[in-house]
Amino acid sequence: QVQFVESGGGLVQPGGSLRLSCVDSGGLFRLYAMGWYRQAPRKQRELVASISSSGRTVYADSAKGRFIISRDNLVSTLYLDLNSLKPEDTAVYYCNADPEWDNCWGQGTQVTVSS
Repeated sequence: QVQFVESGGGLVQPGGSLRLSCVDSGGLFRLYAMGWYRQAPRKQRELVASISSSGRTVYADSAKGRFIISRDNLVSTLYLDLNSLKPEDTAVYYCNADPEWDNCWGQGTQVTVSS
């Protein structure tokens, strides 16, 4: 059974950076597209960035030029480099397949951008 475990969140000042990681325990990570999603308080979850099995990336407008999604298929890990962070990036960040699998949401990792 696929299980996604996110880590790397924290409290950071505006303009700072973080690297998020997501480990997939399912064993078939290399075969499917993956995405990073986030959910801010009182808002719907949104797709921030995605990467195909071959490495092609797509970003939401809010992430372009600041976030970088990458993957290492050898260790079944997805990454999201968050740069030039803004208070509006504050949210719980999740990874999942793209399109998402309903029963595979993990706990997420909290990112808080505040001075």
